[in-house]
Amino acid sequence: MASYKAPDFSERTAAARAAKDKALAKLRERPAVDPAQAAAQAAERQAARLAKEAAARERMLARRAEEEQRKADKRAAAEAAKPAAKPKLSEEEARAARDAKYAARKSRKK
Repeated sequence: MASYKAPDFSERTAAARAAKDKALAKLRERPAVDPAQAAAQAAERQAARLAKEAAARERMLARRAEEEQRKADKRAAAEAAKPAAKPKLSEEEARAARDAKYAARKSRKK
């Protein structure tokens, strides 16, 4: 069995030139692009891009509206959960309530 012989520089450049020529020949074989067809394809791509951007904008606005609604609901729930403001007691009522609280604490200690 013969051992592997690495190609020298001239062989590598010849192989590269042959590959380049083959790629260029393949490129030349392709039919020329019709300008009208290219313009139509460009217009289609632009229309598709604009439609995609509009859909993304709609989704973003819907998400923002949903988030605002969620925040409003959360604020409303927080407001509803707040205890009602205690009525302002007169000075005598406040004293009586304080004395009752102290008396109850004193009776628990006994």
